[in-house]
Amino acid sequence: MKTNLFLCLAFILGIGYSQAQNLPENPEPGKCYVKCITKDEFKDVTETIEVYPAYTKLEVVPATYKTVEERVLIKEATKELIYVPAVYETVEVSYIKKEKRNDLTVNPATFEADSKTFEVYPKTSGWEYKETTCGSPNKDDCVVACFVEYPAQYKDVSFTTLANDASTNNVPVAEITTTYTKQVIKTPARMEEREIPAKYSTIKRQVVDTPAFTKSATVPAKTKTVTRTVLAKKGGITTWEEVDCGLLDANVLPIFYELASARITAASKKIIDETLLPLLKSKPVSIELMSHTDSRGNDDYNMSLSQQRANSVVNYLVSKGISRSRLSAKGYGETRLVNRCSNGVECSEAEHQKNRRTEFRVLSN
Repeated sequence: MKTNLFLCLAFILGIGYSQAQNLPENPEPGKCYVKCITKDEFKDVTETIEVYPAYTKLEVVPATYKTVEERVLIKEATKELIYVPAVYETVEVSYIKKEKRNDLTVNPATFEADSKTFEVYPKTSGWEYKETTCGSPNKDDCVVACFVEYPAQYKDVSFTTLANDASTNNVPVAEITTTYTKQVIKTPARMEEREIPAKYSTIKRQVVDTPAFTKSATVPAKTKTVTRTVLAKKGGITTWEEVDCGLLDANVLPIFYELASARITAASKKIIDETLLPLLKSKPVSIELMSHTDSRGNDDYNMSLSQQRANSVVNYLVSKGISRSRLSAKGYGETRLVNRCSNGVECSEAEHQKNRRTEFRVLSN
């Protein structure tokens, strides 16, 4: 695949680097260069070629037939099947009309009354201080310490206990039986066979008596002297071409298309003639054509339409004598809008027009 390589002098400073990369010698500051491939050289040669090969012409001698008689089977032998139905008899069958079961009676729970004494306050003891009259001005001299003990407090609580929990008793109930009648096969159905013989007939048919054969004759080849162009010298990467640095970036062409069309108008052809043709004829460079649409319409349709528009510019340049190998076409649809006018955004016609553009840039071979 051809690699697009944009080279400017700012990236190739340094003598040693320039020589290692086979870059232009003695470049001028501010100049840009692209690598170009020299064209193949051709020459005309005259030679005699076979335009119609020698071949064998065959004449077919048709086959001859004779008529023969043959006895053939027209209906195969078979068997006829006679159906003998089954014979039934009636029998009685007993069954359980209502299954046996166990009914349940309930024995309710029984209870007993009881009581228990609980300690509701514990036994306590401690020192208690009492004042007495002792005639001393210091009250602490009139305090008496006594060790006091209080008994515990109790309370009787009544409650109910479970004597016997609720239970059930099983009461058996017997099953009920009865009978029904049904028909059962006494003698199964069967098939009886009867032989039906085959049928034959005599036919007449034609068979090959003498097979077809051929007679052959050789027709000589036809030749013609032609002049054709052959490769005399293979081209290669040998030169650097100076180009305007601005041409290495995308340059907008004022090419306008009719609505939903990829046809190039006469005005657009004039722009191509004045802009791209002089560049391509003066320098052996390659260019890339890039077409875009606005955001209106289906995204997939816009992508296809932009590719058709880029192709139409390439086809027009080819019709002007430019080699298709020097041209590359790429449609971007509405993926590279230059303003805010994306899907669902209200924009003026002038704003949408800025996105419907075709750009070009110079490529390095």
